[in-house]
Amino acid sequence: MLKQDEFSYRRGVLACEKANLSGIAEIHGTPAYIYSRRAIVSRFREYEDALAGLPHHICFSVKANSNLAVLRALASEGAWFDIVSGGELYRVLSAGSPAGCVVFSGVGKTEAEIRFALEQGIHSFNCESEAEIETISRIASSLGRDASIAIRVNPDVDPATHPYISTGLREHKFGIDIACAEAVYHRASQLPGVVPEGVSCHIGSQILDAGPLLETAEKAIALIERLCARGLRMRYLDLGGGLGVPYRPAQSAASIPAFIQGLREKLSGLDLALMLEPGRSIVAEAGVLLTRVLLVKQNGGKTFVIVDAAMNDLIRPALYRAHHEIIPVKEPAGGELMEADIAGPICETGDFFARHRQMPHVTAGDLLAICTAGAYGFVSASNYNSRPRPCEVLVEEARVLLVRKRETYEDLIRGESLDRDPGAKQRFDPSNPNIVHTDLEDDRLTCHFRPGSA
Repeated sequence: MLKQDEFSYRRGVLACEKANLSGIAEIHGTPAYIYSRRAIVSRFREYEDALAGLPHHICFSVKANSNLAVLRALASEGAWFDIVSGGELYRVLSAGSPAGCVVFSGVGKTEAEIRFALEQGIHSFNCESEAEIETISRIASSLGRDASIAIRVNPDVDPATHPYISTGLREHKFGIDIACAEAVYHRASQLPGVVPEGVSCHIGSQILDAGPLLETAEKAIALIERLCARGLRMRYLDLGGGLGVPYRPAQSAASIPAFIQGLREKLSGLDLALMLEPGRSIVAEAGVLLTRVLLVKQNGGKTFVIVDAAMNDLIRPALYRAHHEIIPVKEPAGGELMEADIAGPICETGDFFARHRQMPHVTAGDLLAICTAGAYGFVSASNYNSRPRPCEVLVEEARVLLVRKRETYEDLIRGESLDRDPGAKQRFDPSNPNIVHTDLEDDRLTCHFRPGSA
């Protein structure tokens, strides 16, 4: 669906704020991701306004949309950030956010990522295993630092969402069973270099009913009270993200103010800061994927609308069978609809955006907007079939900013090399850019360098 205040038909053409999408297509081509800055900021402010007077931090989930311009827009509003990799930390820092406004989540942090985060001085880690806590303890101690940690617990609450994005049950790889949490906190409190002072939960994504989130809060607060009774000082509760958005016209999602009011009631009287990690609910409705119809074909009695975007640009329909509304950029005049599959040019039957979709009649050259594409769109894009990834555009009123250039064919092969004369043999140095290849035989490693670089 569309954020109606930011995406609407103006003089018969779909516009993002004050910029019509046909004009953007003429300038920047298709496929292209288009984001409304106003929509992003207004949704973030909806969280902030609802939380006024309550100690809190809204940590935008970078995995939803990691474009630097999007991150900077949120940082300018005072957002904190939830990251799940060293690369996301690098992006957040590059966007101008202080490291102290970063929470590091994720089930598989490498030692290099942990060291980088500690050196930069992030706020805290959400830890998902005792092995991870021990690793952070060792690295933090070697750096002479103390790392604030929260332990991610699984409250065994079913969020009733897609199984691929459900994360809070005992059967999932994330976190630890809440029944074991007190013992893990006690052991962690004995380790050097780590300071357990928070409880973290995240039960899944695209949750339309706030009930499971509020149930999770109840269980987490009960755990905090037990930990405090054992003498551990808990300073914050991180409830993760997960609040969904309506992808279909008939869907409705829990309102942010109503959800926050429910949390306020549960946190009443507690000396805790609340941390939330929304992603989708801030950016999903703020973006569309703009694509052009290549052709319309009939096959076996079916109609196919082939567009220039593909599953490598937006994988959600192929991966989750996710629904996205798809509308013409030129305002339909009404009349009879057509039933069609909307598909891309990739050599996969799964390369589709919609099946058996009722839609206005379109012809080659027409522009379509794939709605609610601001979250988990470009961040999941790939170069499958050696397709350059699309550009990203941020709109502010009538101002159209190209915030990521469209990839070129040259970009596709950047970093690759052809087999060539191996040249001189020297000792292995993984940081040396002149290494062409290595030979590994019977555990003997030989490096081959570019001619003249030895």
